Amino acid sequence: MLDKIDRQLIELLRQDARLSYRDLGEQVSLSANTVADRVRRLVNENILLGFSAKVNFAALDLNVQAVIDVKMLPTTSAAFFESAIASIPGVVEATLTTGSYDYILRVVCAEHADLVTLIETLRSRAGVQDTHSRVVLRQVNLNAPPT
Repeated sequence: MLDKIDRQLIELLRQDARLSYRDLGEQVSLSANTVADRVRRLVNENILLGFSAKVNFAALDLNVQAVIDVKMLPTTSAAFFESAIASIPGVVEATLTTGSYDYILRVVCAEHADLVTLIETLRSRAGVQDTHSRVVLRQVNLNAPPT
């Protein structure tokens, strides 16, 4: 069961996963060792699933970001699809959904021609029947606390 301090630690790490145990401890009035124990417990209990970096894709010359709704062929399994997209460059996130489409993909590419190639690859190698794509114009990252 999570207490108030666990929730504070989660929020602090969500905002900046690079905070040291000492810095976290100062913000929640605990020692670095106690914070380390709590963070390890949160990881072991699969509450904290990992620590990652936010990447500025434009700095890597990946200037086209898009969201692609994917409808799979009736014969395509989720396991096959997920395995196939893991090897397609540019796919950075996949979410299984309900509704008219099966997955929502977030992709990054250098240029629009690469986006066309990526979509064609989805259809030829990943068992995709239909796609609906939208190019991202601007992304606003909100640090709202989880509900």
